[in-house]
Amino acid sequence: MEPTIQTTPPSTDNILFKGKIQFNGKAGEFFGIWIVNIMLSILTLGIYSAWAKVRTYRYFYGNTHVDNHSFDYLATPMQILKGRILAVIVFIIYSLVVQFLPVIGLLFALGFLFLMPWIINQGLRFNMRMTRHRNVRFAFSGNYGDALINFVLLPIASVFTLYLLMPYALKRIDQYIHENISYGGKPLSVNLKGETYYMAALITIGVTFAGLIGFAIFAGIAGVAMSFNGLDTNSLNFSTLLFPVLMAVMYIGMLTLVSGIYQSIIRNHILNSSEFEDIASFKSDLKPAAYGFLLFTNAVAIIFTLGLAYPWTKIRKAHLLAAATEVTIYTGALTLMDTVQEQQSSFAEEAANVFDIDISLT
Repeated sequence: MEPTIQTTPPSTDNILFKGKIQFNGKAGEFFGIWIVNIMLSILTLGIYSAWAKVRTYRYFYGNTHVDNHSFDYLATPMQILKGRILAVIVFIIYSLVVQFLPVIGLLFALGFLFLMPWIINQGLRFNMRMTRHRNVRFAFSGNYGDALINFVLLPIASVFTLYLLMPYALKRIDQYIHENISYGGKPLSVNLKGETYYMAALITIGVTFAGLIGFAIFAGIAGVAMSFNGLDTNSLNFSTLLFPVLMAVMYIGMLTLVSGIYQSIIRNHILNSSEFEDIASFKSDLKPAAYGFLLFTNAVAIIFTLGLAYPWTKIRKAHLLAAATEVTIYTGALTLMDTVQEQQSSFAEEAANVFDIDISLT
């Protein structure tokens, strides 16, 4: 049975702010950060990548504003680096075990499957703890059992239903992630519906089939036209070179359109179904066609510039997502206390700091 959450917004008299998220990042600025990050990461054999992540996150967080208040990313490069060193050590051990003891390597892989929920929880917990707005931190409170069910058992079960269970599994994953987020100790209320995920899946499947049919028709017409004009598809000329390029562009266009449709439907549903009661509510009106076109043009730009357009695509995407997102903040936000900071002297907080590293590696 789907959870029922009463979403009765406070009176308009209690509204402190209502408006779109503002993103002020610029492609030129981020390009400078990005190219330096790449160069130093290469020169330091990847060690600087921890500093690169912090610089990137702080740039995007610092340029994202709600009610003239930007977000803060609090992680330090050493926290990121510790997580990556741990991942490298585990990978080396796994590679050696698989190479010399294949049977134990299989058990190692199985053990990693059961370790994955903990890794996911630690990654989410770290990212939330390191995110702050108006001097109030976010937090994540998921537990291992629920993560195991949602991230491991349900996706495996969907395989045995010919993936008919997959939309439900994806819904459960999103529900789990978002309902365990809190802001200043105030939990996020989420009411996601399975039917929306199945509708999104059916729409994307339909668009995919239509795209494949169009893809086949275009290929057939192009092949007939080339044969009719007496062109040898094995010889190098403008027509034979243009044909695979057009096919690749169409293929990218189909993938990005499908991705844009699904992501926009789900994003709108999640934000429109979530709220911090008496604190903030959200509204997303991301248009599938506009988002799909952005993903397509971004992919083409990255390919034809050999990756140099990546900073421009990141900034462009951030601008579109911000413009499609409205936030309403209520007077209850003034009463929030930064519970994470208040508990810094407690034993629980000190124990949490032992694993206060970027396990997710994102």
